[in-house]
Parts: sequence; C-alpha cells; structure tokens
Amino acid sequence: AKEMIQIDLTRVDGDFHMVAVNEQGNEVHLDASPDIGGTGKGMRPMQMLLASLAGCSTIDIVNILKKQKQVITGIKVKVRGERDEKSVPAVYTKIELHFILFGKLDLDKVERAVALSVEKYCSVGAMLVNVKISHSCEIQN
Repeated sequence: AKEMIQIDLTRVDGDFHMVAVNEQGNEVHLDASPDIGGTGKGMRPMQMLLASLAGCSTIDIVNILKKQKQVITGIKVKVRGERDEKSVPAVYTKIELHFILFGKLDLDKVERAVALSVEKYCSVGAMLVNVKISHSCEIQN
C-alpha cells in the first residue's frame, strides 16, 4: 500500500515567512536566509532537512534500544551539514550526525543502533543517497 502524506504550506508575511501544517495540525515555521530578505522567523529549508534527518534517525535509535530493554532517559543530536556554496543548487556534500545518549546503556548496543538507523533504516537518510553521512555517538550520565 502507498502512503500519501500531505503538507500544506502558506506564506504568512510579505516576504519569505511560511508555515507548513501537517494533517494532524502540527505547524513548522520556515523562512529564507537573511541575505535574500528572510526575517529569521523560521528554519531555512536546508536546515529543516538536517533536523528531519536527525529526527528520523533518533526515532529508529530509540525504538531499537527500547526493544533491547535499554533504559534511555534522553538523547540529543548534533547535526552538521557541509554545502558547496559555489554550486547551484548548493546541495549537502557531507553530513555529520553525533548522538549523545543518556541512561543505563550498553555502548555496543548504542553504536549498533546508531549504525543500523543511519545506514539502513532512516527514510530521510535514504533520500540523501549521494551525500556522505557519517555518525558517532557517546553516552553521558
């Protein structure tokens, strides 16, 4: 079965401030970069892509660790994307994901969950087939 997902996006000012709404009514604000007239009222679309990648892989990691009865009390992700600003379009050429996990966790299981998510399960990552995506993780208590 094919899943159809709909997002409605509306410009809400005279410039580039937009609001995207999903079918459940959740909102995300987007805006353009200041150098073309953006006003900083939302994430830029390419920033949103990094947030989507981090969110998608985090869902996988949490699911995998819960199935393994690992006690995960928190997770943070630092995502860095490198773009070639001289090319048009200026796509990401490299993305680094660093996961910081909190809880009573086994490092081997965490490393495996991170690798499985980023390299195999994350749908957003799979869309970025031509991008070098690297990952690392640590446990903090």
